[in-house]
Amino acid sequence: MRFSWKLCLIIVAIVIALVLMFVFAFQGVQNKAISFEEQIGTAQSDIKVQEKRRADLIPNLVDCVKAYDEHEYQTLMDVIAARGTSSDESVTEIQTMISAVAEAYPELKSSENYRELMNELSTTENLIANYRSNYNTWVKKYNQYIRKFPNKQILGMLGYEPVEYSYLTYDVSEDAPTNLFED
Repeated sequence: MRFSWKLCLIIVAIVIALVLMFVFAFQGVQNKAISFEEQIGTAQSDIKVQEKRRADLIPNLVDCVKAYDEHEYQTLMDVIAARGTSSDESVTEIQTMISAVAEAYPELKSSENYRELMNELSTTENLIANYRSNYNTWVKKYNQYIRKFPNKQILGMLGYEPVEYSYLTYDVSEDAPTNLFED
């Protein structure tokens, strides 16, 4: 009788150990899936931050360049008026001369403004591309993880499903500006 009591205790201990092992295995698989989901959420947030940066920055830079161009134009008009010639032909002639000077002397202020605008556009688009790539990398890792055995069975019971990649679409919204440098 004493022998069977010890045997029962050993069997109960083994069953408890197996149950605990399965609980910890399930929880470990779920914890890793949660970690991947958080990484995906962070990467998605990074994309939104950069898109917001683009939406805030680009119109402000364009307005700045426009304002400076207007200032240069007004300065030119004041010079023409001061010389006493303000005919349309002289304005056209002066504008042609300014274009030629701008090509010959790229260090003009407005040219610097244009370079800065183009640099910011390029930087912003590169950041967005990098964050989209990071997002897709985490989605790939997550999807691979939840599709592996036994993770698929465990996470399937808990309701985990694959996440969609962020595909770049080339559809332009109707309210997108077609020419940023025209009034």
